[in-house]
Amino acid sequence: MAGKRASRGGGYAVYLIPGVIASLAIIVVPLIMTVYTSFTKWNGVGDQKWIGFDNYTRLFHDTLFWQSFGHIILLILAMAVVPTLAGLVLAALLFDYIAKRFNDRWASVFRSGFYIPQVIPVAVTGIVWGWILHPDYGALNKILDSIGLHGLAKNWLGDPDYALYSVMAIMIWFQLGYPIVMFMSGLQRIDPSLYEAADLDGATWWQRFRKITIYMIRPEFYVVLITTTIAALKIFGQIFVLTRGGPSNATLVPSYFAYKNFFEKAQVGYGSAISTVLTVIIIVLAIVFLRLQNRAEKAGA
Repeated sequence: MAGKRASRGGGYAVYLIPGVIASLAIIVVPLIMTVYTSFTKWNGVGDQKWIGFDNYTRLFHDTLFWQSFGHIILLILAMAVVPTLAGLVLAALLFDYIAKRFNDRWASVFRSGFYIPQVIPVAVTGIVWGWILHPDYGALNKILDSIGLHGLAKNWLGDPDYALYSVMAIMIWFQLGYPIVMFMSGLQRIDPSLYEAADLDGATWWQRFRKITIYMIRPEFYVVLITTTIAALKIFGQIFVLTRGGPSNATLVPSYFAYKNFFEKAQVGYGSAISTVLTVIIIVLAIVFLRLQNRAEKAGA
């Protein structure tokens, strides 16, 4: 009997082969090649020249590299921290107030509306926001002019003082729907009797939110926080469409900095070093988040 079970289990492994091959071809092999190239001087054609850690030495003395990571810290705030916290509150309001006082259908409508930016192509959203924030014919400046606040009209994406904050605002709008969907799915698995008992004890909505809701959806909270943080570290498409790292490198991020060295400056080895450092940071953060999640789950068990 044990032999039959083992043979059945071995039969399932066959179906994993295509996924393993695809992972090797798309992820593992390019990663190994990138790491190797980071130790070379190469312009993308011809032979690679081995230079050891020279690219990394240059990298850690490059002010643009550190500037790009400073921008990433602010983008993590905009893409991970703010959407996660705001999404948690909005999901609870939709679940506790809209769904109960009106209808589950209305809660679904609002949830879908918040999630729409996630399914629209990045290029489309970038172009639309570029139109909205355009200094001459953009909708935002036109609205400010129409209500007598023309002094607040700015070149939102073209002024180094405002470009990064404009991108942050766009990314909050872009990311907000994902936490809401995740948290609302988590709220649906909470036993309603917990809320009923809290109501009988005279707990307010805020007390139920702090003591029950937040505690019960910790797994979703960690998943949202780690995925949005990694998304912030990897951000590229929105920067490429909106600002291309400008003006004056005001919105430069590591992924776009690597892209510029790869394709614009033909410094493939240096671009590979940037990508390798970014990959290591993402892996380390993922491990830290997973360990914190496991520790929290064991503490709550």
